[in-house]
Amino acid sequence: MANVLVTGGTGFIGSWCARALLEAGHDVRTTVRDLKREPELRALLHASTDFEDERLTVVRADLGSDDGWAEAVAGCDFVLHVASPTLRTAPVSEDAMVSAARDGVLRVLQASRDACVKRVVLTSALGAIAYGHPRRSTPFTEEDWTNVDGDIAPYQRSKTLAERAAWEFVRNEGDGLELAAVHPAAVIGPVLGPDDPPSLRTIRGMLDGSLPACPPFGTGWVDVRDVADLHLRAMTDPAAAGERFLATAGPSLRMVEVARILRARLGERAAKAPTREIPLAVARAMALVNPQMRSLRPQLGQDFNATSAKAERVLGWRPRPVADSIAETAESLLAHNVVGAR
Repeated sequence: MANVLVTGGTGFIGSWCARALLEAGHDVRTTVRDLKREPELRALLHASTDFEDERLTVVRADLGSDDGWAEAVAGCDFVLHVASPTLRTAPVSEDAMVSAARDGVLRVLQASRDACVKRVVLTSALGAIAYGHPRRSTPFTEEDWTNVDGDIAPYQRSKTLAERAAWEFVRNEGDGLELAAVHPAAVIGPVLGPDDPPSLRTIRGMLDGSLPACPPFGTGWVDVRDVADLHLRAMTDPAAAGERFLATAGPSLRMVEVARILRARLGERAAKAPTREIPLAVARAMALVNPQMRSLRPQLGQDFNATSAKAERVLGWRPRPVADSIAETAESLLAHNVVGAR
């Protein structure tokens, strides 16, 4: 079994990666920005799976600083770089967002190379593959890259440029360090505790009525447990070195289709889920005045359909049915009283 560093262990994907590693028998070290969160993380992981307490180590490291990274990676065989930088000053310029994402990735890669880590698995996103392109009928694959000169949001631009910087670093300065990248679509699934991951706020809004109608676009969806599983496969399989892997559970779904699944599976508990999609022309007009719709403007009218055939073929990955994940996400949010929380 290996020693594995997971960056961002308190995050939605990071916590599930830590859990999957512990269940697989690996020793886990994870980074947090604030060590005050260690007891909370340790308790959540103990509540969800059995492991000897000494197999989990929590250390402090922030992607915005060099401090702590040499110690974080020391003695590790693999690194799952899941964390994304959090810019806590507002407003944040697009240049600052891109620089923070790129610099954070390079910090982890440099420390990993210097510590003789075998492989880093980078959590990228569908946003580094499918955005800024004309509408198309064929699904996106790992061969595609987001067009950073297109009409895209700062987040997608930052993820794309950070990943490109990662591949360039490994190619030119990696000194034998291996890299693999995982590209999840919209990540859903159960929470380990009463947290409020940003990726689940669409489903939360459908349940509590704060999303009365659905914006007109479609995307892929994937369960966080399957995302964690793909990270572990990309970490250990020799065939994963130097490769990108999309993670999506089937074809894209429109937001209104997700709402219909909630109503069908949860009945009265999803009675507030929207039943209609906002017409595209109306949504575009709303984007001129509504901040939430404005943030979605580049996505309106688009269908970000992608395929995970490569992960299934090369790594044997098998995602669970997306309708089950949507229902279990909602059940988890209700069970942890996250719905309606602000």
